[in-house]
Amino acid sequence: MTDFGTVLELLFALAVSGALIGFLAGLFGIGGGAISVPVFFEIFGLLGYPAEISMPLAVGTSLAVIVPTSIASARGHWHRGTVDMDLLRIWAIPILIGVLAGSLIARYADPWVFQLVFVVVATVIATRLLTGGKGWRVAEHLPGRALLNIYGGVIGFLSALMGIGGGALSNLVMTLHGVPIHRAISTSAGVGVLIAIPGTIGYMIAGWGKPGLPPDSVGFVSLATFALTIPTALLTARLGVRLAHALSRRRLEVAFGLFLLTVSARFVYSLFA
Repeated sequence: MTDFGTVLELLFALAVSGALIGFLAGLFGIGGGAISVPVFFEIFGLLGYPAEISMPLAVGTSLAVIVPTSIASARGHWHRGTVDMDLLRIWAIPILIGVLAGSLIARYADPWVFQLVFVVVATVIATRLLTGGKGWRVAEHLPGRALLNIYGGVIGFLSALMGIGGGALSNLVMTLHGVPIHRAISTSAGVGVLIAIPGTIGYMIAGWGKPGLPPDSVGFVSLATFALTIPTALLTARLGVRLAHALSRRRLEVAFGLFLLTVSARFVYSLFA
């Protein structure tokens, strides 16, 4: 039985994580899943749910939280005219296919699969952030439609398994191909919308009827966690957008990179503990 003090701590953790999710969504054009997945995983663990429930539940709930934050972030960047709508139209179908494939695997995969994918991808992204992106460029412009379709499918698939909005991955792809950073950030916010909505529905279906889920959940999505996280997330998303267009992001990139490495280390520990 969880005591009252623990409940208050959990509520505070959810409020703070919501604020960070919203801020990061606006600032980096990401959905904030890199924050919400580890936080939700720890919270569900504290509530007594095993890893085989906690991990997909954390991922599915994270995608649900990303829906409103990515929409708020994308609208803010769209009003500033920096979202590449043509690229989003190209990516729409392959991203959807990738998300659906990831959601299907979620029903049958062991917890270590989610954690390993998170560790590998987060470490790559963190390395790029910490190095400032020096030497991280493969071309001066985006490739043809065929390769873009492959990129879209991979972004959707990995994002569905990680519980992220795909902004960090799409940002990485675009900047590797010479897209200016502010345009990449803004377009990545739109990618979050493309991933989070079908991803949330997919995880609801994937977890439907699974035994041992919390009473408030619909499949692998916890409605109570969603409701407690969203208010602060929406409050800070707009602030993140403003800062993305006004400030140097170097220190924030380093801080976020270190955070990703810390989370990765935590999941590595879980894998071998």
